[in-house]
Amino acid sequence: MSHPASNPHYGLSPSPWIVRFAPLVASGARVLDLAAGHGRHAVYFAARGAKVLAVDRDAAALATFAATPGIETQVADLESGTWPLAGERFDAIVVIHYLHRPLFAPLLAALAEDGVLLYETFATGNEAYGKPSNPDFLLAPGELLERVRESLTVVAFEQGRVAGESPAVLQRLAAVGPARRWPPELPG
Repeated sequence: MSHPASNPHYGLSPSPWIVRFAPLVASGARVLDLAAGHGRHAVYFAARGAKVLAVDRDAAALATFAATPGIETQVADLESGTWPLAGERFDAIVVIHYLHRPLFAPLLAALAEDGVLLYETFATGNEAYGKPSNPDFLLAPGELLERVRESLTVVAFEQGRVAGESPAVLQRLAAVGPARRWPPELPG
């Protein structure tokens, strides 16, 4: 993957999708930022009063924000060995620009019964615009919906081409656990 400074999809500002659905996550919530990279979402949620665990295999990237109040970091290679967060539960899980399909089951198991999953990553068709282009790292049409259909209630989902300076094909999902008070508040 390219370095954040060289790719607008990896900027320092949080994803607009995350900002839009962040109100679903209560202040004081325990948030997992999976594959946190340089921490733009960890920092964003910590500033909103969350207790964030930022996990990534890149210790140097985690070090750039490790001293931020409200953030704990953990270096872990999520693609080898066992799930490093066995037995942990989170009020919210945030995954941006990362896909490793074997993690879906443990990830969903780590979400509290009334928790929030915010997910945004690349999808089939992105290969026309650059990386990632490997099908292993691109969601099939509707795949995020299928992955959560049995366990979560989808609040919002979109998929398609994002235009602009750096076009990409993405899927985005905001979903809540079955114990979540219904209906959830939608962002204004």
